[in-house]
Amino acid sequence: MTTAGVGVYGGTFNPIHVGHLRAAAEVADALGLEIVRFVPSWAPPHKGGEPIAPAADRLAWVRCAVADDPRFVADPIEVERGGASYLVDTLRQVGAELAPAYPVFLVGSDAFREMGAWRAPRELFTLAHYAVMNRPPESPDLDAWIPDAVREDLEVAPDGVSARHRRAGTWVRAVPIRGIEVSASQIRARLRDGCSVRYLVPESARAAIERCAAYRDPSSAESETERDAPRLA
Repeated sequence: MTTAGVGVYGGTFNPIHVGHLRAAAEVADALGLEIVRFVPSWAPPHKGGEPIAPAADRLAWVRCAVADDPRFVADPIEVERGGASYLVDTLRQVGAELAPAYPVFLVGSDAFREMGAWRAPRELFTLAHYAVMNRPPESPDLDAWIPDAVREDLEVAPDGVSARHRRAGTWVRAVPIRGIEVSASQIRARLRDGCSVRYLVPESARAAIERCAAYRDPSSAESETERDAPRLA
């Protein structure tokens, strides 16, 4: 299967953690991507009811996190655009930069299944290729994962791990990754409880993430000095 050179990894990155970095590295290796753009959202339209750090902070953390890998860059496109961050707007802009090539959008299998509810789902699949990340023991099964809204537009290969758009020629590919079992919600919970997140988030961004007021327990009267003291967790 033909691959493209530029990946786009969008998300809230609330906060960015080592699992994000490991997943992007594995996809880049599997598909031969030269660059992966990490794109923090300004305001995610599909999430609510959770504490979200300011977009400028999340972008700064991503910049710190990706600085050591020459394949990774932080892209401020959604933060600079402001407002609700819709993927279709981002892919239109990135696609115009890369034309005639297509970007490769990195997405987890759970989120991929929900893309039928995202803005302009049928257009989304004409704007980019898709690397759908799944973790063992889940077996790749694109036929089961494809949203109903775009099912008629995609032809799944007999192997069940790739598909091609019937008109645009873009492709979808399942990319198994080992990844790291860590989530942003777990990290936020640890920060709220005053626990260490060392080795869960990039060390270059850890101090700033730990200081973020959005993740603190508002009922806690703990001082800044106490917060920054070493802990066992």
